[in-house]
Amino acid sequence: MSTESSDWERRVAALWAEFEASSDESEEYAQRFRARVAELAAELPADSPVGPFERGCAFDSTGHSDLAVPQYEEALRLGLTGYRARRTKIQLASSLRNTGRAAEGVALLEPELTAPSDELDDAVRGCLALCLSSLGRDREGLGLVLEALAPHLPRYRRSMANYARELTGSR
Repeated sequence: MSTESSDWERRVAALWAEFEASSDESEEYAQRFRARVAELAAELPADSPVGPFERGCAFDSTGHSDLAVPQYEEALRLGLTGYRARRTKIQLASSLRNTGRAAEGVALLEPELTAPSDELDDAVRGCLALCLSSLGRDREGLGLVLEALAPHLPRYRRSMANYARELTGSR
């Protein structure tokens, strides 16, 4: 897959920044936003996984997890890689949970716990914790949240990390 142009990436980033800054919660605004994302996605080659990823994000961010799921699945099927692929897995797992399919979210995110580390590690643990909670596995979910929190604490890091391992049953 060819990488998207820096101009296209800049325009997508600007659209998302505008959306994040907006306080308009109306469905009309959401529809306009989704249409603008779809227009940008249509500029990409038909087999680009980035288009479905961006459309999935737009559906998700405007309260339509059910419509986001097939877009995220398509992005992964088309071979989305790298940072966007990891974001897709996190967001897809969240959407699966929101649509009553939390077990699929757990299955999607558990391998991410041992993936190469990046700034999304805590999001993986937080979303996985929500999926586990939806399945009645609150203790394990709490352990993941403590594991994500521990490195950010000014003190008690070791204690929180030990409690997290105790709750998750790891090491």
